[in-house]
Amino acid sequence: MKANKRTLLVIEDDPGLQSQMKWCFTDGIEVVIADDNKSALTALRRYEPSVVTLDLGLPPDPGGSSEGFKLLEDILALAPNTKIIIITGREEKENAVKAIGMGAYDFYQKPVDAETLSFVVERAFKLATLEQQTREYEKNRAHNNNFGIITSNPEMLNIIQMIEKVAPSDITTLILGKTGTGKELIAKALHTASNRSEEVFSAINCAAIPENLLESELFGHEKGAFTGAHALKKGKIEVTNGGTLFLDEIGDMPAPLQAKLLRFLQERKIERVGGTQEIPIDVRIVCATHQDLRQLISDGLFREDLFYRLSEIIIDLPSLCEREGDSVIIANALLESIAHNQGTTKKRFNDDALKAIELHTWPGNIRELVNKIKRAVIMANGQFITAEDLDLNTADEEDVMPFNLREIRANAERHAILRALNHCHGKIAQSSRLLGVTRPTLYTLLEKYDIQVKAKENEQT
Repeated sequence: MKANKRTLLVIEDDPGLQSQMKWCFTDGIEVVIADDNKSALTALRRYEPSVVTLDLGLPPDPGGSSEGFKLLEDILALAPNTKIIIITGREEKENAVKAIGMGAYDFYQKPVDAETLSFVVERAFKLATLEQQTREYEKNRAHNNNFGIITSNPEMLNIIQMIEKVAPSDITTLILGKTGTGKELIAKALHTASNRSEEVFSAINCAAIPENLLESELFGHEKGAFTGAHALKKGKIEVTNGGTLFLDEIGDMPAPLQAKLLRFLQERKIERVGGTQEIPIDVRIVCATHQDLRQLISDGLFREDLFYRLSEIIIDLPSLCEREGDSVIIANALLESIAHNQGTTKKRFNDDALKAIELHTWPGNIRELVNKIKRAVIMANGQFITAEDLDLNTADEEDVMPFNLREIRANAERHAILRALNHCHGKIAQSSRLLGVTRPTLYTLLEKYDIQVKAKENEQT
């Protein structure tokens, strides 16, 4: 199969339908025709199509479905990742449902409507592409050294490259990002790729420990330093000597501890609570917060000198909703892992579930996605996970970004015309010049998209 060429295998024994279906797809899709089991399997091996349309009624049983079901099993055995769309008559819905249960991706009922069938096939190609990206990530994870970060997003890939450059040094790093974006995963990646990878990685959440205990947790205490200090205790900094210490939610650190942390960063020595001995420490500090530290500095809640000590390198993580396409890729990878860990059978998302994942804004980011998938694995009744299992709503069709290229072009063209008209206060002459078309062409487009121009034309402008 040629690179960047999408191949569709149409399995149909009716010459008329073969011709009709072949001309449904013209934009970037190579259509291969097969009319029986043997030719279909030959084409499957030769062209390795991502998507297959399969009519169950094939010779020598064109009036039945036995040959179609047998071929469906063979295709799934030879190419289990292929998206198979069952083409069926309206009276054969039971067979279509059975085929879905066997592992087919979707079904489409005759008669053939070119635009609708093209839409269904485009969605299948989209899903096949996303799943292929996930498989390639898993296959090449060790080679690409992605540190467990699942992404195809350019900004995240740049962050992975940044980790590879920064990790070998001992430079103090500040990770910024909203809750659930994976800040600790980035901190662990910095440790894994560093010269300290064989040493201890410790983490402490500055917002989760009461102020009166946090100092002892970080710096340790001597026996008798305070009521309840019955024995000497080493703090996280001392325990992590030689390794990496991750200070999560650094923005919540109390002001007195900020001063003591700043002193440690300057001198690389600590004193336990109640102690007088200075203890030299070699530890790398990585910090993270979801807060705006510059705003905290303006509010007098965070030391500016400490900020500059911590932010020698800043890694700013995008939210999941800003990582276009990543929600589906991550969801597929998580589903496989979570289902395996829970000891359940292999499951897949149905089309509505994938649409819901793609459209959800994910305010809780990856942490929310993990929780939704854990719930879905438990709630799902069969092989397929639905949007309902995920406890997500699917948007109305008009709110969904279509896969059909003609529809996308039409939406973009209509949007551009409306923008131009709004910018030019409805003046046709100005709008046509802005759009780079003639006035007659713009009038034709206004009629095509049923756009009403409220302002009167000013011919002098």
